[in-house]
Amino acid sequence: MATLIALTVLWTLVVQVSAKFVVKPSSLLPIPNKPRVFILSDISNEPDDQESLTRYLLYANQFQTEGICAVTSTWLTDEVHTEDMLSVVNAYGNVTDNLNRHAPADSPYPTGDHIRSLLRKGAETYGMKAVGKDVPLSDGGKLLLERLQDDSDQPLWVLGWGGVNVLAQVLYKVHETHSETDAAALRAKLRVYAVSDQDDSGPWIRQQYPDIFYISSTHGWNQYGLAAWTGISGENYYCEDVGGPDSTKVSHKWLRDNIQIGPYGKIAYPSFKYIMEGDTPTFLYLIQNGLGVPEQPDYGSWGGRYSKVIPSTELNFNHYSDAADRVKGQNNETFISSRATIWRWREAYQNDFAARMQWSLPANASRANHHPIISINGSEELAPLNMTVQAGSTVTVNAAGTTDPDGDRLSFRWFQYEEPGSSDWNVAGQVPVLNVSLSQSGRMAQVQIPEEKESCNGKGFNPSGCWLLHLILEVTDNGYHPLTSYRRVLLQTMNSTQTVS
Repeated sequence: MATLIALTVLWTLVVQVSAKFVVKPSSLLPIPNKPRVFILSDISNEPDDQESLTRYLLYANQFQTEGICAVTSTWLTDEVHTEDMLSVVNAYGNVTDNLNRHAPADSPYPTGDHIRSLLRKGAETYGMKAVGKDVPLSDGGKLLLERLQDDSDQPLWVLGWGGVNVLAQVLYKVHETHSETDAAALRAKLRVYAVSDQDDSGPWIRQQYPDIFYISSTHGWNQYGLAAWTGISGENYYCEDVGGPDSTKVSHKWLRDNIQIGPYGKIAYPSFKYIMEGDTPTFLYLIQNGLGVPEQPDYGSWGGRYSKVIPSTELNFNHYSDAADRVKGQNNETFISSRATIWRWREAYQNDFAARMQWSLPANASRANHHPIISINGSEELAPLNMTVQAGSTVTVNAAGTTDPDGDRLSFRWFQYEEPGSSDWNVAGQVPVLNVSLSQSGRMAQVQIPEEKESCNGKGFNPSGCWLLHLILEVTDNGYHPLTSYRRVLLQTMNSTQTVS
């Protein structure tokens, strides 16, 4: 009898725990559009590509994945390994039903079969050896060319986790078979985010086709510790910014406890060899959480902040490289580095990863959590809120309508992101400072705009010389793995001779 009572109590607890995680799809964070993504990965060079692919698939309902191609690099010069991609995708396919319990109804996770249909081999040779008049396109190149030439008017994001010779061979083919006007139109659809240069084809692309929107760290060969993307997890390995980010969040122990769990994480996610997930910033840059604006690399996001290498209005040169943020670290010291543009968000992006891995678990084992829905001035859109404001005025920003699908307690943090809009590597004392006072437990912000002599001092990028100032609202719940949503408020200041629209 005692055993029966104990089992009854246990079942009641399981039902109660499971019931908490039955959420209405309509109450979840909406996904208004899905960036088109084509991944180039030198998987099997080391474990980090497989780790990044494992995380990427937990966000697969946020993207329209157009292809996943195994490629070479300077570290894997003459072979490619789609079979290691397949092992991750197979494990993912076994948990899509679990994941879809936590997805908006209009943005389900794609099936394992669909993702498997997108796997391709790139050229099994190094760099520019795969590019030339008599060199046939690889299977990955054929798919990439097909995706580039389709009727979509959305940009195609090519994420370079290894060498990018598959992209180079497609660009060469386009140049050979299209008019100059048509080739330029196809290049205008491309957006590239490459993790440094991992073969000789990346520099060739930027030299031959400088008009392509291309994000990539620029540094000496193999000097990866200088690159922004190492901010994902590399401070101890590269001995850069040590003491700034919380290193426990990217440790083997944290990953064992929070990621290498369940039917997906245990199988798909290997332990890192050098650093965790060096390629992950390429798609963190595109995550739709209200922070990043993909067409504005200088605005900053979980994937880092980048600015034009040559800000010329006459040269159509669209290479973006590392910019710096000024961030107070865990040790209370101030760090000014490109790596800080990524690690400053580590608490949030690692909690997000862990929460999504919980989604992959069966309902009775999951400690599921879901993202806060920010309503700001009555709008739940993820795009920035644009406000034109008079210098010296006070404006109100209202987030009182913000909700949480799980009914969790929410904390509100408002802060000025000073670096965007400035070309100075150290913004201390350079950017006009917003004075923000809060009420209603942080749900209401009164923002004092600096006086005209500061807001319109001739150093802003607006033709009038007035500054565009960035105010960020960060809302975090108190779930098992706390989740964070953002909203960016863009305050375009105007002087007394201009009319506020």
